[in-house]
Amino acid sequence: MTIPFPDPSGRAGPVLPAPCPPTLSEAFPDSALDPGPIGFVLAALPRGPRPVLWVQDHATARESGVPYALGLPIRVIHVRASNAADALMAIETGLACSALGAVIGEIWGAPKRLDFTATKRLALRAEAAALPCWLLRRGAEPDLSAARQRWRVASLPSNPDPWDVDAPGDPRWRATLFRSRLGPPGVWEATHDRAADRLDLAPPAGDRAVVADAGARPRRATG
Repeated sequence: MTIPFPDPSGRAGPVLPAPCPPTLSEAFPDSALDPGPIGFVLAALPRGPRPVLWVQDHATARESGVPYALGLPIRVIHVRASNAADALMAIETGLACSALGAVIGEIWGAPKRLDFTATKRLALRAEAAALPCWLLRRGAEPDLSAARQRWRVASLPSNPDPWDVDAPGDPRWRATLFRSRLGPPGVWEATHDRAADRLDLAPPAGDRAVVADAGARPRRATG
């Protein structure tokens, strides 16, 4: 189900994406080294006691670094694969493990092994296991993929901290859903409400749309 933001002018406002059941989703940064998609994906993942498998190929780890587990809000099992083929094998293997809560895969560029057939396998595995699976695609342009939702994510200045004007507040991103099998595409400002530990989506700044119930918070995005 989607929730429209009514517009005082009477025209249709932006629409929140439909809740996404556990499946394969993709996130592309606006620039190869923008860390925005990582924060967006971590904020969107469901919380729970089970760890998240985080797979990186060698090129991604070399160019953008590896996750710092002690600074993350979730438990992470990190795998550094030597190439894209090994990374895909680790991701697919992880999707068969019921002890995991989700799987994240980072693969640099557009290797031949990451084709439509490979993404179809990951989507079917994720749906069969009811596990969210995210592919972070650095240094790549969107090509054929079986991912159910495909996002382009760019970092925005954080919200001001309510207690310290010199400290960053909740992180924000410009999140563009450019392809979805669950509803229409759209553009939103995404914020990680750290106090509530949830991802909120709202119309971009300057949009005339408003939420019907001013006291209601935007719905959490699920992935």
